Amino acid sequence: MIGEFCIVRCRDAGVHTGYVKEVAGRAVRLGDARRLWSWSDRFTLNEVALTGCGEESRISLPVEDILLLEACEVIRCTTDAIANLKRSRNG
Repeated sequence: MIGEFCIVRCRDAGVHTGYVKEVAGRAVRLGDARRLWSWSDRFTLNEVALTGCGEESRISLPVEDILLLEACEVIRCTTDAIANLKRSRNG
C-alpha cells in the first residue's frame, strides 16, 4: 500500500487518512495526513474508504508527515473517497 491514499485506524491515536509512506511492523508513516475526528452518514470505516463521509464529519487540516504507532487497520480508499476526505471539515 506504499504510495496509496488510505485510512489508518490506530490503537491510541484514532483514525487518520493520507498517503502511506512507510510501514514497519505496526508503525505507519503517512504524508498529507488528516485526522478523522468523527464521520457521519457512514456506518463503518470500510464505507468511508469507499465513498467518503458526510458534511457533518470532522476532518482536520493536513500535516505533512505523521508517524502512527500501533496501527491495527489500513484500508485503501477509492478515488471518490479520496476527493471527499481531502476536504477539511473542522467547523
